[in-house]
Amino acid sequence: MNFLTLSPNHNKKEKLKNFFRQFENIFFFSKLQKEIEDSKSVLDVGCGNDSPMGHLKRTFRSEGIDIYPKCVQVSRKNRYHDSYRLGDVRKLSKYYKNKSWDTLVSIDVIEHLNKQESLKMISQMEKIARKKVILMTPKGYIDQGAYDGNPYQVHHSGWTKKDLENLGYKVYGLRGFKYLRNDAATIRFSPWIFWGFLSFITEVLLYPFPDLSFQLFAVKSVTSDGPRNKIAE
Repeated sequence: MNFLTLSPNHNKKEKLKNFFRQFENIFFFSKLQKEIEDSKSVLDVGCGNDSPMGHLKRTFRSEGIDIYPKCVQVSRKNRYHDSYRLGDVRKLSKYYKNKSWDTLVSIDVIEHLNKQESLKMISQMEKIARKKVILMTPKGYIDQGAYDGNPYQVHHSGWTKKDLENLGYKVYGLRGFKYLRNDAATIRFSPWIFWGFLSFITEVLLYPFPDLSFQLFAVKSVTSDGPRNKIAE
């Protein structure tokens, strides 16, 4: 599409949409920031090319690990993390020692692995963490294929509040009332600015009610005397 031919009204709508996309992350970013505020080091597992970690106030040292080279390249260019590692998140123990990072974060990753692979990855994360593990994933299975040339974008599993609670996580809801968004996580109704604002309001209200929310936000303390997953490596 040639942007020179776009009408002024179209350009205004695009600017409003871009503003809303930034605005809609405020609540999520604030919750993530609060959860890692006592951490001096954070490992971003499956960092992708646009990690939320890059949009937080930097009070910690961080490293991103991802299996897809282009994601690492883009994230490094944007300086979202202090260091990077190209590697398979299913083999974290190959790269990191136990209790070597305060907090491990994995945003929208476990749905890209099958259940057993995800459980093993989570178990490794809990061993590497000194303080906390944070996970985020859509509620339930959402069909998604490869895109942008990245074969690792395919979804292989879906997760529920109960799945994560059974692993010892406290689970919260994000992205607002689940039926306001389509499978691509974008607002499904028009006018988008009204429904988008409604989604933002319901995100705040439904934070304690993950079953009604689009995404699950799970947090677990993994201090030396805390519970851990007992999953065979």
